[in-house]
Amino acid sequence: MPSGGEHLYDELWISLASLLRSYVALYSFHSNCQTTVDQNEEKIAICQHEKLFILARNHAFVTWTRENGDTGTLELTESGTLRGPVTEEPMDLVAEQWARELVR
Repeated sequence: MPSGGEHLYDELWISLASLLRSYVALYSFHSNCQTTVDQNEEKIAICQHEKLFILARNHAFVTWTRENGDTGTLELTESGTLRGPVTEEPMDLVAEQWARELVR
């Protein structure tokens, strides 16, 4: 059974997946292409034609990978933000930005 802190990151992960699903649906609404969002306890994958965006979680750390090989790591914080090496932003703003970039 996960510890209290780990349970929080599990819930934040589920919230991030939900945000991504919502924003992807919003941006895909008027588009002719289908976008899928698959999620499990350790990975979220968003696919649209040749575009692919994968998030992999290890505790509070989230590694993202694009179809072109670009990659990066962010940290989920207890306050619901994603912290990178330079900035820290609310999870919903980051999810919206990722969805917009993928579906355009």
